[in-house]
Amino acid sequence: MGTDPAGHVARSTIRPYSETRNVTREGGPIRTFLRTADGVAIDSVYEPGRAVYDPGTDVYERGGENAGNASGTGTDRGLVCVVAHGFTGDVDRPHVRRVARVLAGYGAVLTFSFRGHGASGGRSTVGDREVLDLAAAVEWARELGHTRVVTVGFSMGGSVVLRHAAVGGAGGSAAEVDAVVSVSAPARWFYRGTAPMRRLHWLVTRPSGRLVGRYGLRTRIHHRQWDPVPLSPVEAVPRIAPTPLLVVHGDSDAYFPLDHPRMLADAAGDHGELWVEHGMGHAENAAPEPLLRRIGDWAAGRAG
Repeated sequence: MGTDPAGHVARSTIRPYSETRNVTREGGPIRTFLRTADGVAIDSVYEPGRAVYDPGTDVYERGGENAGNASGTGTDRGLVCVVAHGFTGDVDRPHVRRVARVLAGYGAVLTFSFRGHGASGGRSTVGDREVLDLAAAVEWARELGHTRVVTVGFSMGGSVVLRHAAVGGAGGSAAEVDAVVSVSAPARWFYRGTAPMRRLHWLVTRPSGRLVGRYGLRTRIHHRQWDPVPLSPVEAVPRIAPTPLLVVHGDSDAYFPLDHPRMLADAAGDHGELWVEHGMGHAENAAPEPLLRRIGDWAAGRAG
């Protein structure tokens, strides 16, 4: 699918994060609209995390409610996890906030709503131009001074983090991220082998489905088909090397069976790891907190 900058575009202003309205920018969360390379406004939240700075070691030790739950020796103050949600999610969804809350025990966290989702502008292209949304978020993380950036994507967001690491944003060059985590992502486009994916294709391709998406799921979907078809996730993976890659998938995923993560892992070769999680379903809704803490450990350890 392709898109244009048309649609709801919000002003680029800093506003307090809804769960912490009384904080200021200094040392607290920041909520703002980022502008993508094609002019779409992306609702974004930056949280500095709950790590505690130790001036004696010049590192931040894990703190807050995750203290003692995660292995390792501490997190560098330069680490930020940029979280890319799944289709029909947004920055305020409870499961996205839960992911952010757990990962905040390892460093800063930057979450955002993809185009067409939540308060962001534009219309969803279901993984195509969303790579520009992620590129804007990663650029903001670098501008905030973070030296280590890990992208963590779920489902559609999982495919976006793979393509972003391979081809970057509007410039077409590989993005400068230090590690990539892709959870519950497809390996190839146009998959219809499961009932949930057949329903999703109806939602995206039919006018009546897009109405359901807009008013029932708070997701505005573009009517145009992809032209050209973007690089598939499995084609993108070899281009990510040597950046560390973690592929995570549940063996009870109702959307994409295990041949998808195995294809991604095979394409990754030695620079990738595959975790098949017993009993896990699909995406951020199904990711248990122990798994999220393991992902946080992996990110802190692999991001240089």
